[in-house]
Amino acid sequence: MTDKLTLVSHHLCPYVQRAAISLAEKNVPFERIDIDLANKPDWFKAISPLGKVPLLRVQHGGKETIIFESAVILEFLEETQANPLHPADPYDRARHRAWIEFGSAILNTIGRFYSASTEAAFLAESGALSAMFNRIEVELADTAPTGPWFAGERFSLVDAIFGPIFRYIDAFERIDDIGMLDGKPHVHAWRKALSKRPSVKGAAAADYPERLHAFLRARPSYLSFLILQNDAASRPLSAKAG
Repeated sequence: MTDKLTLVSHHLCPYVQRAAISLAEKNVPFERIDIDLANKPDWFKAISPLGKVPLLRVQHGGKETIIFESAVILEFLEETQANPLHPADPYDRARHRAWIEFGSAILNTIGRFYSASTEAAFLAESGALSAMFNRIEVELADTAPTGPWFAGERFSLVDAIFGPIFRYIDAFERIDDIGMLDGKPHVHAWRKALSKRPSVKGAAAADYPERLHAFLRARPSYLSFLILQNDAASRPLSAKAG
C-alpha cells in the first residue's frame, strides 16, 4: 500500500520548500496544507512538538506517523522513496550532508541579515553572507565543468537546500545592490540553473515574491528602511506632493 503524505507548510518557509523539492524530484504525490504560524490551529499544536513547519504526516498501514524537522523529513524520504538524491558513496554522502548543514547556517545568517536594525549590523551580515558564498564558489569550482549542479550532472539534496536560499537573494537584489554574489561565477551559474528547475520553481507559490517583500517591508529593520526609501523614490511626483 502506498503511503499517503501530507506536507504541513507555511507559504514563506524555506525549510518547507526543501521537502517539496525532494518530493517533486522523487515524483511522490503529496498534499500540501498551508497554516498561519501567527495563529496556529489547535490540530497543528497538538501534533507539532516544536510548533514549527514543515511537518510530514504519513498515513501507513492504518497508522499515522508525524515527522518533524526538515533534515529528518529529507532523510526519511531518502530511506522510503525511490529516486535517491543522496550519492551512493558514503564519503560523498557525508560531504553532501555537511554542505546541507552549511546551507542551514546560511539561512540563519540570512535571518540575521534581514532582521538587522542598524546599517552597521546590516553590512556586517552582508559581509558574512558574501564570505559564506565565497566558500561555495571554491567548492563548486571542481564540479562546474561537469554539470550545472552541486555534484555536477546529478541533482542532489544539496541543490534542493540551495534553491530556497537563492530565492532570498533574488528578493534582496530587487531591494538593493547588495553584491553578495559579485565575483562568484560558479555560484551565479548554479543559481541560474536552480531557478529554472521545475521542482525548485514549483516549491513556492506564484505570489511568493510579493509575500516575501511584504514580510520584509513590515519588519522593524534596516532592510525595511531601504524598502520604504525605494517606495518613496518610485512614487509619482503628484503623489509625493499630495
